[in-house]
Amino acid sequence: MGSFLRSCVLWIHLLVLVVSVRGLSRSDLFDYGVEFGDQFLEPGTDVSQQIILEQSLYFFDGTFEEIYVNTNGFVSVAQPLEESEYLGNMPASFGVIAAFLGDLDTSDGIGKVSFRQDTNPDVLQKITEQIGQAFPNEDEVEPTHAVIVTWDNMATHGAPERGDGSVKQRNTFQLVLTSMAKTSYAILLYPKDDIQFFSTPINGVSEPVEAGFSKGAIKGWFTWSSTQGPYHRITSDDEESVKDLTELTNSGKSGLWVYEIGTPAPNSAIVPGRVTATERGITDPYVSEVPESKISESDPTEDYPPYDQETPLPEAPSPDTPSLDWQPAPVHHPRPEMQAQDTNPRGSRPHPPHSQPVYPQVVIVDEPEEDLNVNVFSYYETCSNNRQKCSHFADCRDYASGYCCHCKPGFYGNGKDCVAEGKPQRMNGKVSGQIYVGNMTSPVEFANNDLHSYVVANDGRAYVAISTIPSNIGPSLQPLASLGGVIGWAFALEQPGYENGFSIIGGVFTRQAEVTFQPGGEKLTISQEFKGIDEHDHLVVTTRLEGRIPHVPSGATVQIEPYSEIYQYSHNLITSSSTREYTVSLVDGSVHTRSYLWRQSISFQGCPHDDTGLSVPSSQQLSVDQVFVMYDDTNQLIRYAMSNKIGSISGTPQQNPCFTGRHGCDTNAACRPGQGNQFTCQCAAGFTGDGRTCHDVDECRESPGICGAHTICNNQPGTFRCECLEGYQFASDGHTCVQVDHPIDHCQRGTHNCDGAERARCTYTGGSSYICSCLPGFSGDGRACQDIDECQSAHCHRDAICYNTQGSFSCQCRAGFHGDGFRCTPESEHEKTRCERHREEALAFGSRPRPVGSPYVPTCDGYGAYEPMQCHASTGQCWCVDSHGQEIPGSRTGPGSRPMCFEQPVDPPIVGPTPSPEVSPLAPGTNILFAQSGKIDHIPLDGNSMRKAEAKTMLHLPDRVVIAVAYDCVEKMVYWTDITQPSIGRASMQGGLPTPIITSDIKSPEGIAIDHMSRNMYWTDSILDRIEVSTLDGRHRRVLFDTDLTNPRAIIADPANGRLYWTDWNRDSPKIEMSNMDGTDRNILVREELQLPNGLAFDPYSRLLCWADAGTRKVECIDPYTHLRRKVLDGIHYPFAIVSYGRNLYYTDWRREAVVAVDRVAGREVEEFLPQKRSRTYGITTTYPQCPQGENYCARGNGGCSHLCLPRPGGFTCRCPDARDGSCVESDRSF
Repeated sequence: MGSFLRSCVLWIHLLVLVVSVRGLSRSDLFDYGVEFGDQFLEPGTDVSQQIILEQSLYFFDGTFEEIYVNTNGFVSVAQPLEESEYLGNMPASFGVIAAFLGDLDTSDGIGKVSFRQDTNPDVLQKITEQIGQAFPNEDEVEPTHAVIVTWDNMATHGAPERGDGSVKQRNTFQLVLTSMAKTSYAILLYPKDDIQFFSTPINGVSEPVEAGFSKGAIKGWFTWSSTQGPYHRITSDDEESVKDLTELTNSGKSGLWVYEIGTPAPNSAIVPGRVTATERGITDPYVSEVPESKISESDPTEDYPPYDQETPLPEAPSPDTPSLDWQPAPVHHPRPEMQAQDTNPRGSRPHPPHSQPVYPQVVIVDEPEEDLNVNVFSYYETCSNNRQKCSHFADCRDYASGYCCHCKPGFYGNGKDCVAEGKPQRMNGKVSGQIYVGNMTSPVEFANNDLHSYVVANDGRAYVAISTIPSNIGPSLQPLASLGGVIGWAFALEQPGYENGFSIIGGVFTRQAEVTFQPGGEKLTISQEFKGIDEHDHLVVTTRLEGRIPHVPSGATVQIEPYSEIYQYSHNLITSSSTREYTVSLVDGSVHTRSYLWRQSISFQGCPHDDTGLSVPSSQQLSVDQVFVMYDDTNQLIRYAMSNKIGSISGTPQQNPCFTGRHGCDTNAACRPGQGNQFTCQCAAGFTGDGRTCHDVDECRESPGICGAHTICNNQPGTFRCECLEGYQFASDGHTCVQVDHPIDHCQRGTHNCDGAERARCTYTGGSSYICSCLPGFSGDGRACQDIDECQSAHCHRDAICYNTQGSFSCQCRAGFHGDGFRCTPESEHEKTRCERHREEALAFGSRPRPVGSPYVPTCDGYGAYEPMQCHASTGQCWCVDSHGQEIPGSRTGPGSRPMCFEQPVDPPIVGPTPSPEVSPLAPGTNILFAQSGKIDHIPLDGNSMRKAEAKTMLHLPDRVVIAVAYDCVEKMVYWTDITQPSIGRASMQGGLPTPIITSDIKSPEGIAIDHMSRNMYWTDSILDRIEVSTLDGRHRRVLFDTDLTNPRAIIADPANGRLYWTDWNRDSPKIEMSNMDGTDRNILVREELQLPNGLAFDPYSRLLCWADAGTRKVECIDPYTHLRRKVLDGIHYPFAIVSYGRNLYYTDWRREAVVAVDRVAGREVEEFLPQKRSRTYGITTTYPQCPQGENYCARGNGGCSHLCLPRPGGFTCRCPDARDGSCVESDRSF
């Protein structure tokens, strides 16, 4: 390289260095101020303002819908406490994002705190670039929402004015929180010349400000107090670290810091940006995380313990579900920079020998007489036909007499079930049975109580919780830690040469245990069936308890001493026994020591074709210590925790941290022993990181084709799952998706080649066949249709003008003529309308004064129809009238006041008998109708896509709150429920005034369903707590149900099959029910995992019943006939109503004030419509050109019934209305 070229390169490097380290200036901040829509905190110190987020924020592993901005330089995810609780006392007990946390003040009117939510594309693009700089390997950064908080010209609280006339030192800094589908980031900006102070006075002492992220307090597991969650610090306890905020970076630009702050995945941690190049060559040097508090409150330190200490068992945080589905957060410790090989920093310290354990007497449980060697493998079966029976993480090997499955390297198990080494494991199940306590004469019954367990596999810690345990038995269950302790054996920490239960037999086995208590002789039997690993990587178990246990008084605590247990291994059978001691401490201070004898046998079916047999010693010892038990009376939970190791019966302790569990590896990492006390941490399969910190690998995103053709890939922690698309199923190999061999209705699927739905009709003809035909007004072969110009055929009257439209035409009488365009007469000859005749009669009184009480003179519009509002000239009173001129009850007002009739100057006119030019009829084809307070809007559909630009208001209903909407495809009528003037109304989609049809004996109609075949309607009333039925004109009303209803809302009908479905969002017991449409065979369809089931939709083609739940924030579907249930989408906001059309579900959302489209096959949101006028969106339905195919027994001649014909599967029922009618005849008919 020449000297000139080298000089150029040197100058380029210097220039890049200068640019990269020059630091931020105020101009680099995101725009802020009133002109950009910012709001401002009130002046003062320690002032907070709540922000309801337009999009969820992820923080650590939590999801939040609101945040709080505070004067003191931070944003929190919970209501902040008084500043005395957190200033100088970080980490705080509530979740905090600290940008520049100190005692700050804006009382002088100079400093200001501004904030806004922003979705401006330019802002989001700038955010994308800054995240991309910090995380250069992230290729899918697509933020959709941001919160920008700016602390401008902030002063310290109580800072005195300087005597030299100088102004106070002031700081300006900014925090940007941004979210995308499954991740949230924080961007912190510190302009170099605008950070002038680095400490604030706290309790009279100058303390450095703090920057970092605190998860806040986590509810204690074994203690009533809470424990501190992780705390990621950016600064340390000296001012130099605060000054470095402007000098250093993790994004490539000094003063600009970027962090990933949360995802929905369990145990999500703070991830700093990765670009740290500055003039000092290192950034973020002060980051540390506070570990979880230990259960033992007497622990003197929370730092990484030396290896000569026994490490107490960390406390498990609160459950993910309200009380059970929990998982301890990883414990992070301050550490020096890790070298290429992570070794034990204290490896040279000798490990003191453990005290020699006292071995229990080995009692061998007799083998049952029946043959346990049940060979489930066919003698001649080979891997070629059975590879799918092995785990996805196993290899299949052929042997002389058959095949066996063996887990791949990095996994362990029996080959049928394999889990990644080092990965935590969950167990879920149910507990049933009956137990007598003490001298009870009647047992306590258990019926499907939830059992959840969690094991940190790389150190053998196991946690167990059982729910809904009543207080009359809860304290007495405390000694039975081994109820769930089997998972401790299954995933115990392995010593060299020994294997835990899962490594040997996998996850399918049965366990029989007998507990004999001393000195009373009470006996309890425990039967457990382990069913293997489910699709969520959880071990599934069912447990049954039978017998009697000693009474432990309420308020007493139980302490179980460490114990050892010998496991004897033989062919398809494992046995063990031990004697265990425990102490009961009563509330009066007395202590009692008791014991029980534990005997158990575990049977399983091994692979008989591998003649190498068990590769582990015939006897192993399970050592259990740090046993903690607690009964939570408030939540009716029994909790157990213990530490488990499996090894030699000699009990010789192993000193390497991998075998003691005190290694500090991530909970998703395996500990690999080295020489002496050295070790390395290796992330489990499916995770990535340095072993100390591991993150889930999204295989679906990194390898889009990993599942193959016709599949959907679902990422899960540490793994992924492949599912076949609708219409496909797994072939015999268990991996390839092949097309299901059954007829396909291409019309319903939208996979036909007919012309667009606005021009052509697709008709299913059976099998996979269909025909295409043009709609009336179009010509062609159905695959290509052209508009017919009807005006060329002289359809209109000779005195009318013809206007051609797509698929139709209209006729309008010429000036001076009157009529509908098909018949026109001169104005002087046309037949007068009812309003015109009424007006002539009223004017016949002449010009003489009319006394009060005389008839009023009606006002007619240009077409001769009654104006919606009529007034009496003498009295000054005004009222609303219907199309016949009849007064609408309750609408009359006094002099000087006018009622709000349907047609007002502030609202567009409604569709009248002859549509005015301002009113556009619905577009041909399918439309979505949705309610928005006092109006019903429509959105045309093009296939499954919304033509949002063509959305319009179809019907205005001022001063009304329309809750539900439904559509009658026969008469082209829209029906709705109104809760302001409780009623049910309807209107023709082809023009006409709204007509109330139910106005009495109705309080709060919230759902409505139309049976277009039987010509009936059904509705729910959440105040009267009943479901009613009537004919479509409101006659023959009959209460169908008025018991066991609390808050009935959505209702949907399946007329072709005679079924009715509805939701009840009773907060204490939400449910989805079903019955026949005549009210027979009522039963609960869905009860589990519901909170606020608002919307309900039925797809007659797939037979799927789908619902939207505003509590669980999920969209789910179920087949009412097979009861197969699946989740479509989660993480939605606040759904209200839902409708199904094609492969899409469309739901209204209160929080987003939108209509949202979801592809129920792909399980993702595909489209959103935001109305021009933003307010809550309510009911939703679809209109379509022709009714769905099918009929029921009431469809013809009302089934021969005199009044109500109500269908049911295989027949119908003739029913009378509740109002007595002597002509009514009831009968039941089956076919």
